[in-house]
Amino acid sequence: MKQKIETYPIPVRCIYCGGNVIFTSNAEVYGKEYGNGKCYKCTNCDAFVGVHTGTDIPLGILANKELRILKKHCHDLFDPSWQGKNNIKRGQAYRILAKKLRIPAENCHFGWFGKKMLEKCVKIMSVTEWYKTNKN
Repeated sequence: MKQKIETYPIPVRCIYCGGNVIFTSNAEVYGKEYGNGKCYKCTNCDAFVGVHTGTDIPLGILANKELRILKKHCHDLFDPSWQGKNNIKRGQAYRILAKKLRIPAENCHFGWFGKKMLEKCVKIMSVTEWYKTNKN
């Protein structure tokens, strides 16, 4: 991943269909507002991304249905590593995953990953207690 996450690029064109992307209420997606109530949404297809609360900064890249399913699967595999009784913090789990992905820890965020990187994450995290293994 060449682009640093902290640059937070604002989406203007959809990466899937080339459509215009607008900053809007997330009720456009969910039927009612959730969380901070804002998102970037393609006007032509189902791609969207939420924003950090109180800002217009996207939480990641635009995601179509396929990418959203993959990101959810990654979180389903990742979150138990730090939410359970494993004595590991969230940041530490991301650093371990980043090392296995061979990327800088500051660039390790599911919201910024494309399909290939998310699939690589699924493969890594499908191993039982992946965060305890020393294998890359």
